[in-house]
Amino acid sequence: MVKFERPPLATRRARAMRRDATDAEKRLWLLLRDRRLGGAKFRRQAPVGPYIADFVCLRRKLIVEADGGQHADTRYDAARDRWLAEEGYAVVRYSNIDILKNPDGVLMDLFERLQPPDN
Repeated sequence: MVKFERPPLATRRARAMRRDATDAEKRLWLLLRDRRLGGAKFRRQAPVGPYIADFVCLRRKLIVEADGGQHADTRYDAARDRWLAEEGYAVVRYSNIDILKNPDGVLMDLFERLQPPDN
């Protein structure tokens, strides 16, 4: 008999968040998926330590957050960003309005952030 093990809480929560994505998250995912932005592989609603990132490029250690009005400089987000920075991740946040109204500008900014640093 095969025993079914429940996935960890973070995995279950990430799956639920993928199902219930905002319009901005859906739009951004269409632009990032399948290595469409400079060949960078992004994951959507992926656990990173104790947190779930909206989008993460593990190779470049870049986390992209699509933020609505509820994220206006909260202490939780500041603590989260600090922890992620200590782990070597860069976090970039775009407002949902920017993603929906200026997707080309968001993609240009992300593309620049994905480039290797000049030596």
